[in-house]
Formats: sequence, C-alpha cells, structure tokens
Amino acid sequence: MSGRGGERGERAERRERREPPPPGLLVVDKPAGWTSHDVVGRARRLMGTRRVGHAGTLDPMATGVLVLGIERATKLLGHLALDTKSYLATIRLGLATTTDDAEGEPLGAPADTGALTDAAVDEGVAALTGEIAQVPSSVSAIKVDGRRAYERARAGEDVVLGARPVTVSRFDVLATRTEGPFRDLDVLVDCSSGTYVRALARDLGAGLGVGGHLTALRRTRVGPFTLARARTLEVLGAEQEEHGRAGLSLDLDAAVAVAFPRRDADADEAAGLAHGRPLPAGGAAGTVGVFGPDGHVIGLVADDRGAARPVLVLAPA
Repeated sequence: MSGRGGERGERAERRERREPPPPGLLVVDKPAGWTSHDVVGRARRLMGTRRVGHAGTLDPMATGVLVLGIERATKLLGHLALDTKSYLATIRLGLATTTDDAEGEPLGAPADTGALTDAAVDEGVAALTGEIAQVPSSVSAIKVDGRRAYERARAGEDVVLGARPVTVSRFDVLATRTEGPFRDLDVLVDCSSGTYVRALARDLGAGLGVGGHLTALRRTRVGPFTLARARTLEVLGAEQEEHGRAGLSLDLDAAVAVAFPRRDADADEAAGLAHGRPLPAGGAAGTVGVFGPDGHVIGLVADDRGAARPVLVLAPA
C-alpha cells in the first residue's frame, strides 16, 4: 500500500501496537467551563488509553484539583481518602439565584448590602462553621428517585432535598469588596466531602437577609492532593506533543505511598497477597498499602478478624 492511505494505515497500526501507559494518578488543574467527564475524555487522548476515571467531581464553573486514575489505578480511586477538601471561593451578597451560583437566574431584585457590618458577616460565617446540617443545592448531582437532582430541576420540577450533616472545619473571609449594591467576599473553606460551597453562599446570604450566591470556585486540595501536584491541560498537551503522551503526576507506587500508611512485606507475604491471601494482622487502623521486597505496591489491606485482609490487589495479573 502506498500514498496517503498507506500512511494512515501505518499510523493506525502504530497506535494499535503502542503499549498502554503505566498505571498511576494524573492530578489535573481543571479549567472553567469543562465538566469532569470532559476532562476524562481529554485525558484519554493525552494518555493514549480508555482506562481513565475520576474522583471528586467538580462543577463546570469550578477550577482546580481533579484526581484521575490511569489504567490499574482506576481501581484505587474508590479507596482514596478524599473526605476532606479545600476551596477558594467568591461569595456575592445581595442576590440569590436559582442555582446558588452565577449561572442561575436571579431570584428577585438585588438587595442593598450597604448597611451590612463586618460583625454581622462574621457572625453569619461563624454560624456556618463546624458540624452543620446543610440542604444541598437543587441543581446538585444527588439522585432523587433514580434521577439527578439537577436533571429534575432543569426540567422544571420543584426539587426539595433533605438536610445532610457536613463539617466545615474552616470558613475564613480573606477579603471584602463593594461592587455596586453587592458585597463580595473572598473566602477559604476547608470542609468534609459532600459539602456544597454554593449552599454556604446561599445560606450566608439568607441568614443576613440579603441573599447570596457563588461567583467563583477553585478547589485547592482534595485529600492529600493539592494544586502543587496539578498540571493544566495545556501543559499536559505540550508533554504529549513532545513525548507522545502526557506523564503521570504519581505512578502507582508513589500514589499508594502518598495516600496510605506503608507496610513492607517479605517475598512469601507478597506472593500470598498477590493471590488474594491475607497477611498477619499489622495492628494499624484503617487501610494500609503493602509493598513487596522490590519496592512495588502489591495491594491494600485492612485488619479484620485477626488478619490483614486484602481490600484491593494491585499487583499485575
């Protein structure tokens, strides 16, 4: 075969022969306007594999840390301790919206926030700090009778969600600005998984009697993964151009070492765990990463009924 058709065929054959990337985590600095699924699709092309998954979904308007699993590391995502998160956000006081953020329609006319005192704002923030009961936004991804709440809300249904316990361990006002009738607050939030920063903006505005919504959101940390490890899609694209595929943020061994306490196994223990057999109890609380004599991760275990039983085997088949 010759000509352009032959060249295309040769390129296709090279793609088919190309080895899959090594397993690990890719920490992406998600751009605004992209869904988490959009980022997964882009990562599949950047990494040259279909085996890509994500943990800790971000709204399209949000930017920041999105953790992706590549190849065998997709199995790791459900076991990562991603139960604490940190955000930088901007809350606009003076107007509520249908979605609790800037993408929604205004609910009524703007309120004048000129009479709001710093003390009142601080009191409102304090009331939303600690262990609180929070009603998620009606456009959240929570399922109601098998359908996402946002699907029902956008179809015109009246979606009412129940309050859920969440923990806001830090809610600091970093700066304030006056924008016409509005008061904008730049805030830092540390919270448990399942906390909606949009709902904090809504509830703060409601408590102050002026309404509120979120205008910007940037996730700076999820579990142990911070923006320091995150790379933009532009940087990843440049890596692909230069090397044929983008590089991992953490290979599988490093990912487990960062996310879990470490236990080293001897050759017999490593071989047994690779085949799903338990190890002697190690005495550690929670899930532990087990590494073989060669320094590579074998799997995750947790003490149960007098033995360290496999939670996940990560050694290649």
